[in-house]
Amino acid sequence: MELDPVILSRIQFAFVISFHIIFPAFTIGLAAWLATIEGARLVTGNALYRRVFDFWLKVFAVSFGMGVVTGIVMAFQFGTNWGVLAVKSGAIQGPLLGYEGLTAFLLEATFFGVMLLGRQRVSPRFYFFACCMVSLGTMFSSFWILANNSWMQVPLGHTVVDGKFVPSDWMQIVLGPVQMVRWPHMLLAAFLTSAMCVAATGAWYLLRKVHRDEGRVMLHWGLGLVALLIPVQLYIGHLTGLYVLKHQPAKFAAIEARWKNEQPASEVLIAWPDEANERNLFAITVPKLGSMIASGNWNSAEVGLESFPREDRPPVLIPFFGFRIMVGMGLIMLAVSWFGNWLRWRGQLEGKRWFLWGTFLSFPTGFIAVLTGWYTAEVGRQPWVIYGLLRTKDAVTPSLTTGDVMFSLSGYVLVYAVVYSFGLYYIYKLLRDGPAGLADAIPGATAKRPMAFAGSSDSATGTGRPP
Repeated sequence: MELDPVILSRIQFAFVISFHIIFPAFTIGLAAWLATIEGARLVTGNALYRRVFDFWLKVFAVSFGMGVVTGIVMAFQFGTNWGVLAVKSGAIQGPLLGYEGLTAFLLEATFFGVMLLGRQRVSPRFYFFACCMVSLGTMFSSFWILANNSWMQVPLGHTVVDGKFVPSDWMQIVLGPVQMVRWPHMLLAAFLTSAMCVAATGAWYLLRKVHRDEGRVMLHWGLGLVALLIPVQLYIGHLTGLYVLKHQPAKFAAIEARWKNEQPASEVLIAWPDEANERNLFAITVPKLGSMIASGNWNSAEVGLESFPREDRPPVLIPFFGFRIMVGMGLIMLAVSWFGNWLRWRGQLEGKRWFLWGTFLSFPTGFIAVLTGWYTAEVGRQPWVIYGLLRTKDAVTPSLTTGDVMFSLSGYVLVYAVVYSFGLYYIYKLLRDGPAGLADAIPGATAKRPMAFAGSSDSATGTGRPP
């Protein structure tokens, strides 16, 4: 593979977005979790929720900062590496990215200051309102980013004027049918990612026999949220697959590693796609299942890659394995959360150390699912940067040289290595140290657990309401 400016720019963009996306995926869900736990504290007056909130607020602050730092260079690359893309689509992508800054980022940044510094300066109700606004801001941010990407995946609501794409229907661009499927899919992915991290942290504390009250809240709430959301996510994921089948049939064929047109179509569960010879090695298939999954009946005709010119076909290996890894992570989350809630119903959850270990070790499932899902979507879109309209090789800055991209890519790798090393180490220290003992520091506070988590003898009790 020749390392020309196109492939190097693609590697650079993939590197930057891979290291950036895990933080929004975590902080979107964590902001919602913080708003929820603060609302529960406001209603119940339980200091246990306050300790859990203050602990995760620290983790959120560090993660939010790292997300901002790693995301700053994202927009710059449109100008430095993808100049033709910026010129041709700037009338659409520019406003969408601008709206993200003007609405979402300003909303989060403004009320985030209240969350960090305003506990003693505003009323409890306004503090809860600030938490909700930060959560809403993170969701708005994902909305505008997904609107931008969804337009690139399935361009709608535009006209071509002098070779440039200009908006003709903002409703189609911002609220089109593809966007309204992909955005909920991303939101649910973020909620599941954070919920698995919260549950895994709670399991870790129970395994270490520290912060038991806080650990129970994290474990029970995390597993409960995942159990509720994962079936919805699987359904939304199916709807996402249907949009791919309709609008990007070549991507769908690559995800399925379907080389030939088939009727009925089998489903390849696992294989090693051999792109050079257009075949699957070591394949395990289920007859007719591919037709049922794609079209809802057992005898439908499904399109294979042979129907598309070679120059219009995406790579197969990454979409094929990326999709299966993403689905596999979802099934792990389903199994862990449902089995965990069954154990909780039987009153056995906290006594099953093997299950606590399994929950703890499942903490990266959400991150892996987000990354592999993103790779599936982006690599499967190739060779187009704007699907069907602008090829990736034609979108780079004309004056860009291999040396230019090698220099910038090396700089990103170095800076990200430093930022990630310090940031992740500090987050690990926060998680290891756990929630601070705020019960003694808050006048009149109570450390009593809510009734939903009753059943342990190691919780302190008391009366009063934290400020």
